[in-house]
Amino acid sequence: MDPSAPQRHGLLPRRIEVLAGLSVAIDLGLGQPAEHMLRTAVIACWLADRLGLSSAQRATTYYTALIMWIGCNADSQEYARWFGDDIAVRRDSYSVDWSGMPFMRFLLGNIGRGEPVAKRVLTIGTLLRDARGQLGALMHSHCMSAAELADHIGLPSDVEQAVGFTFERFDGSGLPRGCTGDEIPIEMRIAQIADVAEVHHRMRGIDAAVATLSARRGGHFDPVIVDAVVDDPEPLFAEASDGDVWSAAIQEAPDAETRLDQESLGRLVSAIGDFADLKCPFTLGHSRAVATLAADAGALLGREADEVHALRRAGHLHDIGKLGVSSQIWSKPGDLTASEWERVRMHPYLTDRVLSRISGLERERTYARAHHEHLDGSGYPLGTSATSLGRGERILAVAVAYQSALEPRPYREARDPAAAAAEVRERSAHGQLDPECTEAVLSVAGHEARRVRSDDGLTAREREVLAHVARGLSNRQIAETLVLSEKTVRNHMEHVYVKIGASNRVGASLYALQHGLATPFA
Repeated sequence: MDPSAPQRHGLLPRRIEVLAGLSVAIDLGLGQPAEHMLRTAVIACWLADRLGLSSAQRATTYYTALIMWIGCNADSQEYARWFGDDIAVRRDSYSVDWSGMPFMRFLLGNIGRGEPVAKRVLTIGTLLRDARGQLGALMHSHCMSAAELADHIGLPSDVEQAVGFTFERFDGSGLPRGCTGDEIPIEMRIAQIADVAEVHHRMRGIDAAVATLSARRGGHFDPVIVDAVVDDPEPLFAEASDGDVWSAAIQEAPDAETRLDQESLGRLVSAIGDFADLKCPFTLGHSRAVATLAADAGALLGREADEVHALRRAGHLHDIGKLGVSSQIWSKPGDLTASEWERVRMHPYLTDRVLSRISGLERERTYARAHHEHLDGSGYPLGTSATSLGRGERILAVAVAYQSALEPRPYREARDPAAAAAEVRERSAHGQLDPECTEAVLSVAGHEARRVRSDDGLTAREREVLAHVARGLSNRQIAETLVLSEKTVRNHMEHVYVKIGASNRVGASLYALQHGLATPFA
């Protein structure tokens, strides 16, 4: 079957598919392979069944396990401040129980990771003056963010409540509130065990997973739930019969068949874009702005409604791959090393990976993975050139370039709108960005259109026909709109070509955009 068929026939994704894609993005921020959180959710559901939880509790358990680390993106900057590479320290933290001297040794070994010795010593001293207070503030911020994000993406209030207990421990030594025993929702107690067990089972096998849970029994983990695992662990860790973790996790979802409509999908992808933007404080609102620019430019250029919707969604989703790059890199004020730059160049590919399994978002995936590609082949990650870049990819690339120029970066100040427009026009002139799409994005961003030369000799009717060409209308459509014959329209365009020095409709459309003739008529 053609992979684009679901979208072409109007079938938008199921809700759980989009949330499963979000869980893969969360995996990136944890330094775990794709489908870690999906497998965690499956293990958690099996545990819920073994413990005899109600269907409502099972549903809460599923979503709690699926997105329990959603707050990790919101505190990445703080993790980077303390530990350097936020992704590496999260990945390595699965190897240690967060309690006592082993945890303190882990902290001391990771504070200021990758930083100069003098800076590491200063950071260690700052943390040790009030380690629990500093970490408690970090965990509190994480949990509050997780709860807000869970609500933002439309999950039930029970899930929103449960993710606020991510760092609590059964024995009361957790953070930020020091809750104990049954004060921690049963769904989170299950999710905690499933999360750690999945990593240790995948890395070292079933015996290692059982040993880790047993060692933390009564401390980090609820003894009753640990015993439920240890008594018969094999079924809990059994692989899907066909090895397809994605499908197995989708089938466990309490609302597996709920399909999104345009409005609900729009709200969900907007929330996911907001989540991605939290990775860096200087990009808050970036994805929303890109989505608006891309969609409005697509409409101005006469793209079909389905493509305009796809452009908007791609704008929201294009930067989800940023989660797989350390905040230490994104926040670096100086030049990046070759390895750091390579990580940055990979983030569109990571976006592609996140979106690759979501049926119904094929067009959005195509646009989003190319948002840093250039017409001259100098972009990344693939160095794709003009012949392989469609109109949607070109529009989104310009929207990203313009909006990024407006925002500050650690290595430069924000541009004002005039300077941002000049920058993208210069990149267009040098063959990186599509000129027609550049003018469309700048037009919808509120920049004064370039005016028509006084010596071009176009009549009022010729300018009117040219404007419709720039909006993507065919000769027949123009004829119907202006109540003319197709032959008359062709004659007008032949005169236009001669007067403006264009040889085809693309050149004519570019002229119209550059000189303010492409604004849609009321």
